Amino acid sequence: MRTHYFLLIGFIFVTTISFGQSEDEAEIRRLEKHWTELLDQGDTASLLQIWSENYVVNNPNGKIVTPKDIIALMKGGHKFPAVERIIEKVTFNENIAIVMGKELQQPAGMVADRDQWIPRRFTNVWIKSENGWQLAARQSSRQIVE
Repeated sequence: MRTHYFLLIGFIFVTTISFGQSEDEAEIRRLEKHWTELLDQGDTASLLQIWSENYVVNNPNGKIVTPKDIIALMKGGHKFPAVERIIEKVTFNENIAIVMGKELQQPAGMVADRDQWIPRRFTNVWIKSENGWQLAARQSSRQIVE
């Protein structure tokens, strides 16, 4: 009887932990899509809520930019090209979520044919705080196709 009790407690503990992490992963995947939509819409106010205060980006041009730089670009009329993001892995380490995968970026000529889009690799880092999950860092670089 005692063995069954410990097995039941162990099962409940493991499923609770697994369920909690899958909820976080679903939320991160939702936020990944959502912040990209906000960028497409030019919604700077909502982006500032999703980005952490010290959000930093190493962009595909090799330049490190901050929200101040990004917002200034957007307010100056810059439209970011469309991006299709394919998440390959979400990893959690306590209150940090690391998202890795590939992206296809629409070229400057706004070509609709996805076969002509620019392949990139990305890493996004999310931190969970009292404000929920916030995007803290991003790195994106061109993928060299051989």
